[in-house]
Amino acid sequence: MRILVTGGSGFIGTPLVGELLKARHQVTIFDKDMSSKYPDIVVLGNVRDKDAIIKAAAGHNVIYHLAAEHKDDVRPVSLYDDVNVGGARNVVAAASNAGINKIIFTSTVAVYPLNAGVPDEQSETSPFNEYGQSKYEAEKVFNEWVTADNKRSLVIVRPVAIFGEKNRGNVYNLLLQIYKKRFIMVGSGRNKKSIGYIGNIVRFLTFCLDFGPGSHLFNYADKPDITTNELVSIARHAFGRNSNCQLHIPYSVGLLAGYALDLLARVSGKTFPISAIRIKKFRANTTVSAGRLFKTGFKPLYSIKEALEHTIKAEFTSES
Repeated sequence: MRILVTGGSGFIGTPLVGELLKARHQVTIFDKDMSSKYPDIVVLGNVRDKDAIIKAAAGHNVIYHLAAEHKDDVRPVSLYDDVNVGGARNVVAAASNAGINKIIFTSTVAVYPLNAGVPDEQSETSPFNEYGQSKYEAEKVFNEWVTADNKRSLVIVRPVAIFGEKNRGNVYNLLLQIYKKRFIMVGSGRNKKSIGYIGNIVRFLTFCLDFGPGSHLFNYADKPDITTNELVSIARHAFGRNSNCQLHIPYSVGLLAGYALDLLARVSGKTFPISAIRIKKFRANTTVSAGRLFKTGFKPLYSIKEALEHTIKAEFTSES
């Protein structure tokens, strides 16, 4: 197949492109940034540029749409709508223009509210931030596209927090604070998290190529879920330390610090590893059901423990 991957230079896009090339597909990356690993197959462009993506999509059979604004502290917040919703409209236009009948879209579990129990794909959606809202609106754009023609195939994957080598997201920041001996547990640490490893999700995204016409919706999480205490314990053990984290502060104190740093960030223009939304997400139960995912027959290659240990070995020195 000839496959276009928007955001193919990024954290998920790069190993996904590697998997697709390994399977002997012809791949084009469409990204605003050059790929450090696959520069020869990159078309530089922004998903906000409708003409550019229409041109890039010509002659392809499939679009993987990964490009997005996704950080917690994007400013102005209108970028979420411009890139995530506007980009979805442009991808749909490109697919229609090129006669492409398969789109695979990475959304987010942020379409569900915080502390929502263990939502499955039929659960109520109530995004808790601008990012989640923009992804939900993008899902609507793609669903309108797929329902317009029964030959079309749409796969929407809602990943949890994905971690792994070369990622600088929330799980990495947690590991970094533990590594630097700066970590303080906010709250009891008994809250549960659904997380996913890059080496597993890219295999599932490749697996999605075999799905037929219609709309297919999946939460993505590696199971079983893990408490924050368990995650910290695995990390501390991998760093060669006592696995117990003794220092805890109340949630209210941590949240107050987050709001203070948010204010300082607005005044100074600097970004900080701690913010109010990150404190809320850290302390929340953020779990989802992945039952539908595993009914497809997909089997992850790595356990969560193996994935965390592999990430720590790749990203940090063994001495602490």
